[in-house]
Amino acid sequence: MRLGLALGYWGRGPSPDHVPLAQEAERLGYDSVWTAESWGSDAFTPLTWIAAHTSTIKLGTAVAQMAARSPTTTAMHALTLDHLSGGRMMLGLGLSGPQVVEGWYGRPFPKSPLTATREYVDVVRQVMRREAPVALDGRFHSHPYRGADGTGLGKPLKPITHPLRPELPVLLGAEGPKNVAQTIRIADGWLPLYWSPTRPEVYAESLADLPDAREGSSTCHFHVAPMARVHVCDDLAEGLLPVKTMLGFYIGGMGHASRNFHADLMARMGYEEEARRIQRLFLEGRREEAVLAVPDAFADEISLVGPRERIAERLELWRKGPVTDLLALAPDRRSLRALAELNS
Repeated sequence: MRLGLALGYWGRGPSPDHVPLAQEAERLGYDSVWTAESWGSDAFTPLTWIAAHTSTIKLGTAVAQMAARSPTTTAMHALTLDHLSGGRMMLGLGLSGPQVVEGWYGRPFPKSPLTATREYVDVVRQVMRREAPVALDGRFHSHPYRGADGTGLGKPLKPITHPLRPELPVLLGAEGPKNVAQTIRIADGWLPLYWSPTRPEVYAESLADLPDAREGSSTCHFHVAPMARVHVCDDLAEGLLPVKTMLGFYIGGMGHASRNFHADLMARMGYEEEARRIQRLFLEGRREEAVLAVPDAFADEISLVGPRERIAERLELWRKGPVTDLLALAPDRRSLRALAELNS
């Protein structure tokens, strides 16, 4: 199981520790480092900065928001950074949800998310392969544009710059069962938001066609790369509090009461009543209560928190499933080093 460092997105401002952490992860043999975006810092600029201060560690977006850019723009970002980093780029994409897409990006959330995702990936792949001008008679991402409000003068184009790697890896953040199943068909990897190694049944049907990348096949390179907070500490309850805070925000605040993909996922993982309570408390402005309502058991099963010996024992559960890459979220240097040693 490969290790990655997940740095997420900025809060109030940039963290001065992100580059040193990425450099330490590279020194420890971590395979990758990942940045994200929501409605503040973008995913590509910090990753470019990290690329300039490292030399071997792979660089991934987990995730770049599809609503933030047209697929050709995203492909331009990816091919540019792939060149500048010497072929280290991995493109992780996510559709987000209606609240963010319509509230922040000012665009309609697609009524057929699977189709929108499939078309987006298709266009990105066409740009990266540069076999012909980009052409797609799509519902959401037509190239050239053929809408009634256009001029009709659009010309099919292919990138001026030759991509360094035509098959640059594309990974998708997916939560719903159908979205996960499609991800396996069209992408090079899957970025689960929450992963519980003790609940394989949650994704069993969606993963039925998952290629087993751990049998040593030279042609199978599908990534299953969940993020998990990793923190070596003596006090388990204190160590789980940041996980519960994150869950309270995502389940309570990252979506509408009637449509929240994160809450729906928690429900499918066996915590439906708790998910709805967290939503209600958060939307009522009772945010501290919402965080405290997150069950310790749920926060614990999707993270690696506690004394080193406990993490070592639980890490074995992660190795037994389909996970190929464990992306360590927000670790300190001690935890970063301990995970590398335990995984060696």
